[in-house]
Amino acid sequence: MMCEHCGQRLANVFMTEIINDHKRSLSLCEQCAREIQLESYGFMPQLNLPVFFASLLGNEFNVPSSDPSLADEENKCKNCGLTEKQFLKNGLLGCGECYNHFYARLEPVLRRVHGTTQHKGKIPGINNDHLKKIKNIEELKIKLQEAVRKEDFEQATQLRDNIKELERQPEPEGG
Repeated sequence: MMCEHCGQRLANVFMTEIINDHKRSLSLCEQCAREIQLESYGFMPQLNLPVFFASLLGNEFNVPSSDPSLADEENKCKNCGLTEKQFLKNGLLGCGECYNHFYARLEPVLRRVHGTTQHKGKIPGINNDHLKKIKNIEELKIKLQEAVRKEDFEQATQLRDNIKELERQPEPEGG
């Protein structure tokens, strides 16, 4: 997929912007993504998530552990060989087994950051019917914009009416 901004390079940055319930997705090359970020924010945000996570872990991992094997600086994952020291430096686990191996140290951090250690899903409490309705409305709005762009006003009118009808429908139970 080519960059939607310059049309010259391959897109490797995928950006979604939601403003006032209007969703806009862009596929950009790295250079155009930087330019758009610079224009939008006036600076280049330098948030590196693994480093940020490592800084959170660093505080937790520096706390002495009651388990002597976890306190060892050369404590390694038996599967990939990742050491505690490497993990603290880059903030990334080396494999799925690392999660189990370092769990005693990760658990308090996960609980502090997320409030729990159990994944609850993206939108707890919203049922599938409600999500399908929202997705259907979004798809119709995209088709409506395309019909207006093509100046197919009959189809645009029909799509607009379909959207209004869906929006008038009562919210499903549990949503």
